[in-house]
Amino acid sequence: MCRWLLHRLGLFRPKLETTGKYVTHVKVCGLSTTEQVDWAIELGYDAIGVVVTPRSKRFCPPATALPIARHAKGKIETFAVAYSMEEIGELYGHFDTIQLYTPAAIDNLAYSSCTPPPDTLKCKYFFYDASVGSGVYEAIPSWVNSVRHRLYIAGGLNKDNVSEVISTFHPFGVDVSSAVETSTLIKCKTKMARFIAAVRDLDKGSES
Repeated sequence: MCRWLLHRLGLFRPKLETTGKYVTHVKVCGLSTTEQVDWAIELGYDAIGVVVTPRSKRFCPPATALPIARHAKGKIETFAVAYSMEEIGELYGHFDTIQLYTPAAIDNLAYSSCTPPPDTLKCKYFFYDASVGSGVYEAIPSWVNSVRHRLYIAGGLNKDNVSEVISTFHPFGVDVSSAVETSTLIKCKTKMARFIAAVRDLDKGSES
């Protein structure tokens, strides 16, 4: 069954009970302070991501990542983002979801890739991500419409292109990082507000 039909049936994007409108989940990644978590909550984001792989320029060591996870617990969904399970270490159990670029046999896996996920993969979410933190947008392949998992689209999204991406691919969620920064690890509340406003404006116009 193609994704647009699943979207119409409400299997990938939840409806607001009071309005019947579809709602796109919005995650902001690369957070580094509890203040940024508070911004995300205030602005209506659904999830936040903390990058815990040393390979990334947005790396947060455990001493920084753990307080963020504790501060956000029960307020907003939290993602620990790494390349492999080995990099998660002591952080496992402190974040709601573990986002990895290699498969792992865990119940709360969000698997990220720019290629189709294996047919046997079990995961909570699938992230289509061709940029891997670079912030560069590339054309999204049509095969994402066949992904059977809850789909997030990431990689170079900004306030100007996110509406078209949602309208074309009907993902469960979208993920932003570089477009809401003033520099690496420095998030801008104003840019965060503009990005989520672009998503919510589209959601308000979606048909039930």
